Amino acid sequence: MHLGNTLKPSSIYKFAVCSVHLKKCYSNSSSTIFAVSSGQGKCGVAVIRISGPQSSSVLSEVAGLKKLPEPRKALLRRLRHPELNEILDQALVLWFPGPHSFTGEDSCELQVHGGTAVVSAVLGALGTLPGLRPALPGEFTKRAFYSNKLDLTGVEGLADLIHAETEMQRKQALHQMEGSLSQRYDQWRDRLKRCIAHVEAYIDFSEDQNIEEDILEETNKELKSLLQDMQRHLQDGRRGERTRDGVRTVIVGAPNVGKSSLLNALCDRPAAIVSSQPGTTRDVISTTLDVAGFPMVLSDTAGLRGDTNDLIEKEGILRAHQTVSTADLMLLVIDATHYQTWTRAKSTVQSFGDFLQEYIKELRLEEAVSYCGNIKRIFGASGENQDLGNVCLIIFNKLDLIEDRTFINNICEQYLNCVTAISCKHSEHLEPLLERLKFCLEILCGNPTRENASLSQARHRYHLTASVAALSRYLEMSGNEREIDLAAYQLKQALNALGHVTGHVST
Repeated sequence: MHLGNTLKPSSIYKFAVCSVHLKKCYSNSSSTIFAVSSGQGKCGVAVIRISGPQSSSVLSEVAGLKKLPEPRKALLRRLRHPELNEILDQALVLWFPGPHSFTGEDSCELQVHGGTAVVSAVLGALGTLPGLRPALPGEFTKRAFYSNKLDLTGVEGLADLIHAETEMQRKQALHQMEGSLSQRYDQWRDRLKRCIAHVEAYIDFSEDQNIEEDILEETNKELKSLLQDMQRHLQDGRRGERTRDGVRTVIVGAPNVGKSSLLNALCDRPAAIVSSQPGTTRDVISTTLDVAGFPMVLSDTAGLRGDTNDLIEKEGILRAHQTVSTADLMLLVIDATHYQTWTRAKSTVQSFGDFLQEYIKELRLEEAVSYCGNIKRIFGASGENQDLGNVCLIIFNKLDLIEDRTFINNICEQYLNCVTAISCKHSEHLEPLLERLKFCLEILCGNPTRENASLSQARHRYHLTASVAALSRYLEMSGNEREIDLAAYQLKQALNALGHVTGHVST
C-alpha cells in the first residue's frame, strides 16, 4: 500500500488555483485520515500520522489507552489490531490536540518499526476502523492550509524543503516555509488595505468636508512607496527561482577544446564521451551538480564552428545555440595553445580582449555574451555591471601543454573572477575553478536569508506583476478627480492579485 501525504511540485499550482475557493467550504468536521508521513521504503522508524475528529478514539483503541497521554510527549505502547486483538508492533505514540498540531486538528502519530510488513499491518488495521480512510496525496498539508497553519507560500516552501537537494535550496525553502515571504506580502496587503480605506473615505465624505483635504495626497505617497517596494522585490534577477530550479549552465567553445572533459571533471565521472576527433559531441548532455551548496544544471554542447557539412553536427550546433540562449551561466572554454599561437602570430601586441572578441565572433556568440555583464571590463568597458542577468566564466583548458604559463597567469590575475585556467586531462587547478564557479553562482542566486527573501515561483511573479500593474494604473488615474472612482477599483484589483500569492483573496 502506497500512501503519500506530501505535495509534489507539479501539483502545487493546481492546488494554489483552487484552494482559495475550497477554503470557504472547508469544515473541521471532515473525516479522519491516516497515512505514512515519513516516506516510503524500509527504514528504522516509520511515522504514521492520523488527523481528524476521531484521532483520540483511534489512539485509545489501537494503543490500549484508558486516557489520552500528555500532549506532545512520547509513550511506549504495544499496538493491537482493533478487531483481532493481536499485537502488531511496539511503538511510540504521541498525541497532538488541535489546534496545536500540524493540521490544526486533533492528531496523533504512531512511530512504528519501518519494515514493510509492520507498516502494512498497522495501515491495514487502521483501515478496519469505521470513519477512517487513507489520506489523499497532500491532504495533511491541505488541512494545515485550511486551518491557517500555512499559507500558499508556506505550502510551497514545505514542498521545496522536502525536495531540496542542496544547502541553498534547503535554506531558501525553510525560510519560505517559516513565513519569510508571507510576512512581507501580508504587510503589503495591510498597507494596501489602509490606503483603500482612505481612498474610499475620500470618495464618500470629501463633499461633506468631514475629511482632511490632504488625505488623498498622503495616501498616494504611501502607494508610491509600496509600488517601489514591490518593484524592487520583482527586480531580483530571478535569484529565488534559480536557487529552486537550478542555475542553467552551458559549456561552449570551439570543437576539441575539452568541453566534454570539463563536464566529466566537474561530475567526477565519465558522463560524456571524450575523443581527440573534433565534433564528437552531437547532442546536448545535461546533468545536475551541487557546487558549494548551489544547484546547477550543467549542459555540454557540440563544438561551435561554421565549416561543417555534417547534417547531424549542424543540428548539434543549432541545439547548442538554443541552450546558450536560455542559460544563466556560460562556461566559455578556450584551448590555451590556440591563444598562445594567436599571440605569436600577431605582429603587434594585442590584448586578451581583442582575442576574445575574435573568438566569440568565430563561435557566433556575440548576442549571448552581450548579456554577461561580468566580463565587460575585458573589452575595455569601465566597471563591472553584474546586474545584466547572465554571467560568463572563461576557462583556459589544456594548461599542461603550455610550458611558459606567465601570460595565462597574468590574465587570470587581472580578471580574477571571470577567467581561470585548468588542465582537465591531469585534473590540475580544479579547486580555483570551483572557487570561480562559486563566485558566479553567488552572483546569480545570492544568499537566501529570512530578511531578504526572494520569490521562488513563476506563480508569485505573475500575481505580483499584476498587482504592480494595477497600482500603476491607479496612480495614473488618481490625478483626475472625475476618475477617482475607477482608480479605486484598481486598488482592489491590486489587493486581490497580492492575495492570490498567499491564498488570501479579498472579496
